[in-house]
Amino acid sequence: MEKFVLLDLGSNSVRLSINEQLDNGQFKEIKRLKSETRLSEGMGKSRVLQEHAMARTIEALVSFKKQYDVYGPVAVHGIATAAVRMARNQKEFLRRIKEAVGADIEVLSGDDEAYYDYMGVMEALPIRDCLILDTGGASSELIHVVDRRVAHLVSLPFGAVTLSEKYLKNDQITGKELFQLMEYLVTAFQKLEWLKEAIELPLVLLGGSNRIIGRLNRKKQKLVNTEAINGYQLSRKAVSLTFEELVGLTTKKRAQVSGIASNRADIIVGGIAPVVALGQYLNSVGVIFSESGVREGYLTTKLGK
Repeated sequence: MEKFVLLDLGSNSVRLSINEQLDNGQFKEIKRLKSETRLSEGMGKSRVLQEHAMARTIEALVSFKKQYDVYGPVAVHGIATAAVRMARNQKEFLRRIKEAVGADIEVLSGDDEAYYDYMGVMEALPIRDCLILDTGGASSELIHVVDRRVAHLVSLPFGAVTLSEKYLKNDQITGKELFQLMEYLVTAFQKLEWLKEAIELPLVLLGGSNRIIGRLNRKKQKLVNTEAINGYQLSRKAVSLTFEELVGLTTKKRAQVSGIASNRADIIVGGIAPVVALGQYLNSVGVIFSESGVREGYLTTKLGK
């Protein structure tokens, strides 16, 4: 069976997905790897990818190439999201990737990223009406779904890394920092007039930080497989309690929480803040987790499923 590779350069993580095309035209993932390279670190207002972040990402891609080279010649598809999308030195970074691993990377627009999120969720969940939130490292996508069709979508210029760098600068988060962060998020949501149409709809969550909420709560409930979060549901109160617990910890203490990788401890609060603020703003009935998002949506759209 024909095999193909998808490289996903996110703002916080770079991921490898090795797939094989089945006889019926569908695809099956046979290997998945992730490296948290924090590509958007230190970009700030200059919108320049920093050398250490680029080097980490290219190193991860070289490591990934060794993994898929064992399968022989394979088609390699690459996508990049917010960090590369907004980078002033985008072309230079993509050239270095091409030299290092021979891959061409497609830089997704914000709307494309949101649309592929939608396609991924529709493949994974039978839900008809919802608001999808994908919180990445440097952007957050919102997709309003009505009767399984896109009603509205948008990509907003903030995510776990950028929010944390801008608002959460102390090891122990202060009340002032938290207030300013939540005020910023609510103001951003208020600018979207169509968002009022999603009042009391369930939120479907994507993104590494959001998925951690699911895993932490499955562990708290002593469920057998904490990783099996697709379709898992939580109340808005449960999400808020998880947020409050993490806000009360220092970065070091958050790193010791089972289910939170040590290199996410400093950005997890910034990564969860959007769903908390959005849920409160829209009085959402609860959240549903999806394991399928932009990568799966991209494969479904480009390769057919």
